[in-house]
Amino acid sequence: MNTRYKTKVLLLLLSFISQFAFAQIVIVKNEKPMARIAVNRDDSIDLKAALLFQDFTNRITGVKLKIISTEKSRRGDVLIGNHQLPLNNVKASDITEDGFYISSTDGYLRIVKGSGKGTVYGVVTLLEDYFGIHYYAAETYSINKSKDMIVPSGICRVENPSFRYRQTQSYSLKDPMYKLWHRLEEPEEVFAGDLWVHTFNKLLPAAEFGEKHPEYYSFINGQRRPGVASQWCLTNPDVFEIVAHRLDSIFKANTGMKIISVSQNDSQTHCSCSECKAIDEYEGSPSGTIVFFLNKLAARFPDKEFSTLAYLYSVPPPKHIKPLPNVNIMLCDIDCYREVPLTENSSGKAFINNMERWSKITNNIFVWDYGINFDNYISPFPNFHVLQPNMELFKKNKATMHFSQIASIKGGDFSELRSYLVAKLLWNTSVNVDSVIRSFLDGYYGKASPYLYNYLILQKGALLGSNIPLWIYDTPVTHKSGMLNKVLMKQYNELFDEAEKAVANNRIFLNRVRESRLSIQYAELEIARTEPIGNVAVLKEKLDLFRQRAKDLGVVSLNERNNTIEEYCDLYSQRNFSQKKINLAQGAEVSYIIPAEAPYDKIAGKALTDGLYGGTAFNESWVGWLGKNADFVIDLNQNQEVRGIEVDFLHKLGAWILLPKKMSCYTSTDNKNFTLMGTTEIVEDRDPQVKYVNIPIKFSKAVHTRYIKVNIETIGLCPAWHYGVGNPAWFFIDEVLVY
Repeated sequence: MNTRYKTKVLLLLLSFISQFAFAQIVIVKNEKPMARIAVNRDDSIDLKAALLFQDFTNRITGVKLKIISTEKSRRGDVLIGNHQLPLNNVKASDITEDGFYISSTDGYLRIVKGSGKGTVYGVVTLLEDYFGIHYYAAETYSINKSKDMIVPSGICRVENPSFRYRQTQSYSLKDPMYKLWHRLEEPEEVFAGDLWVHTFNKLLPAAEFGEKHPEYYSFINGQRRPGVASQWCLTNPDVFEIVAHRLDSIFKANTGMKIISVSQNDSQTHCSCSECKAIDEYEGSPSGTIVFFLNKLAARFPDKEFSTLAYLYSVPPPKHIKPLPNVNIMLCDIDCYREVPLTENSSGKAFINNMERWSKITNNIFVWDYGINFDNYISPFPNFHVLQPNMELFKKNKATMHFSQIASIKGGDFSELRSYLVAKLLWNTSVNVDSVIRSFLDGYYGKASPYLYNYLILQKGALLGSNIPLWIYDTPVTHKSGMLNKVLMKQYNELFDEAEKAVANNRIFLNRVRESRLSIQYAELEIARTEPIGNVAVLKEKLDLFRQRAKDLGVVSLNERNNTIEEYCDLYSQRNFSQKKINLAQGAEVSYIIPAEAPYDKIAGKALTDGLYGGTAFNESWVGWLGKNADFVIDLNQNQEVRGIEVDFLHKLGAWILLPKKMSCYTSTDNKNFTLMGTTEIVEDRDPQVKYVNIPIKFSKAVHTRYIKVNIETIGLCPAWHYGVGNPAWFFIDEVLVY
């Protein structure tokens, strides 16, 4: 063998040995540390990433790796941070905010970041994708214990998030590790002074300025109306100067923070003074004055960023003015239905039209999307199939920041799965949704997984087949002829029965299945009260089981207004099971002198005397009036001895449903000549909780009568303390008891 040939063979052999040596990175072998973590301790993000890797290496293997300075590293070590740059395989410009680069191609395990928390998220990805750690919920994750921890060679990946800011509302965020693992942020970390949304009253409080300077606030229905939810008069120069001064102070007190929200209050009360009206009419939208005001702030503080809402009345963009680059538009799709993607129903298409128009005038869009039932957190809400197409649509239309407001509470309809999937999509809108769902169900519910997967698929198909919209203020009653009809409810319960049997010997998995079943139990109860109750004993058992399961599982809240499940069960029993007075008006005909407001007039002929009580959702069983009095007559069909009446009212401030001012009752034997039997003044109630209020009028003596006339006097406009200040108030009634 000649020397040249020997040299060639030797070089090939050395190359093979070299490649084999670097074929994998051995972190831990047989419970012995083989690698160290090299990091610049002066970089707090990189050090956090190093400590995270050290922590989970210890959880997996029981071995605590040594953290060393960067200059002491050797092949086989884990290198974290940008001290490694430049590298042949990646440029710093390839990595965006919170993005990262992972490599195991040259004998090192390298993790490099862009700006933000990229190295932390790189460690998370490494642990999840290569070591099978999945964080399902607060303090709940999978981990595979092992004596070894080995990273395969050939990893060379750059990951950048689909959105630079990612926010959800999961209850699991109370666990800092969960938030970190799912790469989520919260407003107080980004927005100066924690001024995030609905900040007008925080920056210019009506309690401080309203009395002396009503001109700072909205002109509504003929006068200035300062209030906690009133908007500003955005053309008033004094308002601008006061706000600018306060913002300057806030930024100085929050050094390093560059963005703040200057955004409308949670109401529809924008200013209609001549100056504001002129701008809004020229721009074709009330967003005109908002962008006009925000652009002035953006010009005053060019090194800062100002976020503002495009919400309710301000969703349509202006026709002429364009937001400056440092004005962030937080675009909200609150008025859209959720049964199909936004591209497939009329409410979604209207929003898309506005979003596309916004995207033509700005690259700085923050989308606030809703995947929640505010009135019934635990009611079935099968929207998993719309999440990905909607997020891809947001990204396509230049959204760089995204808040997905989802069922946040423990016990919300598949709350943990929805939170998990949404977080995955916020990071990468292109993930395989079905794979994510199946993986989560397998890990979180164990052997019950196939039954729950079939339940989700069955319910999705039933929703789509029903053609009934899915709304963020929905009620199970809306779907009792659709996805929650009797045949389907039977199938759902059978699937949950099988799921419980499959994990009967595992208390943790069994409790998780039972927690997810609460939504079906709740739906059964809500639908049952809309029909005459046949077997009271059976329904009582179902109510008791629902109450006990919720208590045992630590599920407390029912809705956005913090009504509890305990309160719900007490009221349910009181309204549906308690011994009531005999109602002389049961089934009686009702004629209206002042008719109810559409569409709540459709059931007005029967709803007040059918013996069935409405629930917390005003869109079923209730009859409503907007900004006007109610006047109606009940025909008892014959003269009867009557001692008084009681009327059932709904109190729901968030929906602008307030108690009326007063109620009067009259009687007549001929439906022509009426005698006043009593009047009651109704006390104002500012309690934010949803409740039912029974208003009685007891006669001074019994009378023989056939016709009962009830007059209810509205408060007219919402008061200054309410969200709807200056706008007409609703009141809703259901059952009228005559005794």
